[in-house]
Amino acid sequence: MVLPSFGVPRNLRERITETLRAAVISGELRPGAVHSAPHLAAQFGVSATPVREAMLDLVKEGLVDTVRNKGFRVTEPSEKDLDDLSELRALIEVPTVRRLAETGVDPQVLARLRPLAAGIERAAVEHDLIAHVATDMQFHLMLLAEAGNPQLVEVVRSLRARSRIYGLRRLAEREELVPSSAEHAQLLDLLEARDADGAQALMDRHIRHVRGIWAG
Repeated sequence: MVLPSFGVPRNLRERITETLRAAVISGELRPGAVHSAPHLAAQFGVSATPVREAMLDLVKEGLVDTVRNKGFRVTEPSEKDLDDLSELRALIEVPTVRRLAETGVDPQVLARLRPLAAGIERAAVEHDLIAHVATDMQFHLMLLAEAGNPQLVEVVRSLRARSRIYGLRRLAEREELVPSSAEHAQLLDLLEARDADGAQALMDRHIRHVRGIWAG
């Protein structure tokens, strides 16, 4: 694994945490597998300390468990858990995106989101699933922040972190990930046009992908 910059300033621990979180969500770090901090640190080309700190952050999020004298085991949510997470995301994100389309999003914010949307598509083209998931997370949280409710953003951050989209690798290999990744730029176009119905429909479809074609 490598440490992408994600397009915004991050300290080393934050970059490692984001990368490992995305690796768990995408299935690049498989459920049940045990990973030691020194082994992961060697892949990143860094010392074990920031990796261990990052993994402890993921323990708090429920993404990994500690294994005494061995490292960290990736947790595996049940299918029911994943269905429930997707349902909650839809209940929160879809109406929020509609409201943003109705009230309008600051053009400067839309301009900052465009490079992230492009980065998601680029990661899909390059089959870089970790960068794809991490940049997707940044895109959606930055957009939702425009609703002016920090608690909402933190809830969605937690829901997204606990999701799993193991089908991304298969979609990338079939060259089917790029079309769905293009939905981010399409969403920005709809928001810019203040097309509330279109933005709502696209966001609903986007979340359904998590438990549909992206699920694996």
